[in-house]
Amino acid sequence: MNTAMSPLAEPARSGKPIGVGIIGLGADGSWAERSHLPALRAVPGYELRALSTSSKQSAERSGHKHGVSRTFGTAAELAACDEVDLVVVAVKVPHHRELVRTALSAGKSVLCEWPLGNGLAEAEDMARQARGRVVPTVVGLQARSHPALAYVRDLVADGYVGEVLSTTVVGSGGAWGAIVGPGDHHVLDAANGTTLLTVSFAHTLDGLASVLGEPEDLRIHLASRRTSAVDTGSGRPVPMTAADQVVAWGRLPGGVVATFHYRGGMSRGVNFRWEINGTEGDLVITAPIGHLQLSPITLEGGRGTAGLAPLTVPDSYVRVPRLDPHADAPAYAVAHAYQRFLDDLREGGTPGVPDFAHGAARHRGIESAITTD
Repeated sequence: MNTAMSPLAEPARSGKPIGVGIIGLGADGSWAERSHLPALRAVPGYELRALSTSSKQSAERSGHKHGVSRTFGTAAELAACDEVDLVVVAVKVPHHRELVRTALSAGKSVLCEWPLGNGLAEAEDMARQARGRVVPTVVGLQARSHPALAYVRDLVADGYVGEVLSTTVVGSGGAWGAIVGPGDHHVLDAANGTTLLTVSFAHTLDGLASVLGEPEDLRIHLASRRTSAVDTGSGRPVPMTAADQVVAWGRLPGGVVATFHYRGGMSRGVNFRWEINGTEGDLVITAPIGHLQLSPITLEGGRGTAGLAPLTVPDSYVRVPRLDPHADAPAYAVAHAYQRFLDDLREGGTPGVPDFAHGAARHRGIESAITTD
């Protein structure tokens, strides 16, 4: 999508705020409340003007809590609001396609959370709907916008590790382990599209690809070592049809060997470790959980005969200084994605944030790589 043609480009370039409406901004700890709300408030150039939830009453309650005066009980009403320029879809995956269609039909730009669709067919359908419309789209693959990953990308490009030989990722999903919260049962059902593969692994794969390039050959193997989890409220078992083990291997541009292992639940050891190993040095990225897109990231590096030492992300990479990468971890990368989107609108040219076409391609690459070998 050429953002220079977008109706959002004019207000962005003139300094007028972009009016945002969030579908799914609840009052009781929703993902939108923990991430999009603080992100939008930290990036000058956006103004949260409307929200909608599952009912008029809950929308009004959320509006009162968050100081949003325009509240709607349906997504169609929010999308029709003249004060809304950008619609953010932040609800469970099975509802994405319907809500995106509603927003696009109203002529609005859309930011849809990842996974884009409940499977490849839905993602491709949404990308088709967006194609040809004079509105930019964004898919919520925000890990690549994190300042730490932007810095790693430049370190690799500038030859910090020399020629990259291999890269290895080991991560824990947090969910899909021995226990599950009362409100999180949906992630255990593979039919809902919110799995260890499509969330934790896919977010990290996208971030890794932004640093080292898209996989040229990838194989993914899924395994179910647990078939249930214990509800922390009732103590009862809940069936789990989503795989709790994801193992992947392949090659990246230049012949770089890549391996991944994601496991459900949490480890008593390191819950995220990503190594980039080269002829001249190594980079190591760690985090407290395996969700690269919402974790505080620690970066270490070493070259020549030196061992690993902490690397500090230069201030020039931090575009949203109002947020702390540790205290505001869920919103931190999201805010930087919003900033990059604003930059795209103001400058035109090649988009810096992934759009629906990118999201559909990511779905396609993952689904086509699944093997039973």
